[in-house]
Amino acid sequence: MFRQLEYFVALARERHFARAAAACYVSQPALSEAIRKLERELGVPLVRRGRTYEGLTPEGERLVLWARRILADRDALEHEVSALRTGLTGDLRIGVVPGASGTVTPLTDRLCTAHPLVRVHVETSLRSCEIVERIRRFELDAGVVYADGVDTGGLTVTPLYAERHVLVVGAELLAGRTAALSWAEALELRMCLLPKGMLGRELVDSALATRGLVATPQLESDSVATLLEHARTGRWACIVPHTWVPTLGPAARVRVVELADPAVTARISLVTTAVEPASVLITALTDCARETEFAADDRSRL
Repeated sequence: MFRQLEYFVALARERHFARAAAACYVSQPALSEAIRKLERELGVPLVRRGRTYEGLTPEGERLVLWARRILADRDALEHEVSALRTGLTGDLRIGVVPGASGTVTPLTDRLCTAHPLVRVHVETSLRSCEIVERIRRFELDAGVVYADGVDTGGLTVTPLYAERHVLVVGAELLAGRTAALSWAEALELRMCLLPKGMLGRELVDSALATRGLVATPQLESDSVATLLEHARTGRWACIVPHTWVPTLGPAARVRVVELADPAVTARISLVTTAVEPASVLITALTDCARETEFAADDRSRL
């Protein structure tokens, strides 16, 4: 039954019989027959078939969620047994929002140091809502997300740190200026920002809206590292989480300006499934999160 469920989940993910078979390292006829057997055992059609794959049936759409959960529970059981025998092992899949991709290292480093047999796969450039949804579908085990503005109902949320945004500006652009910049003055600079739709940009746009201002950056990128590289040239300004500032290095030709009135802040949290009993991997990750001191640590503000 587990093998049949694996094939079913792979087909739902790949949406193509040949690709699903390749992902499962079996022939396409073997995969098709296994799914037909699963349909016979369950007594409902799971896949709409024509000359090619046409999608899941309504029954299939509902049951694939159960299939993912059953497979996740099986993996958790195997990890539990393995931990009892040889220590913690297994694969842990973590999704991370771009703003936190530079600060997740202390967490993953602590986990891997404490449990050398654990393998961690980190996906970055994901949005908080996408991460939460993939955790619910058991496609990710955990996520580092912006806790505000996202429905985390039914999930376990562990606060990590409070993030604030700062203006990183090429020193050439501030030549002769020593006073703090207003939001209006900041927008007069050659600006590069995250694109609309990303929460980091929405936070900035909301702050600007309170002053009746709108940002029209010349350049947009979904990579915080790319924004900072432009600022490093000395000719650009960007607004990024302050946790990224140490990556610039002491020789960077930039100035870091605190933004206030209003300040731009956000909560960064670890989100995991709330299934009980929790898997040993999730428990270990959560324990590490509670024990880790982040460079941005200010949990008193959470």
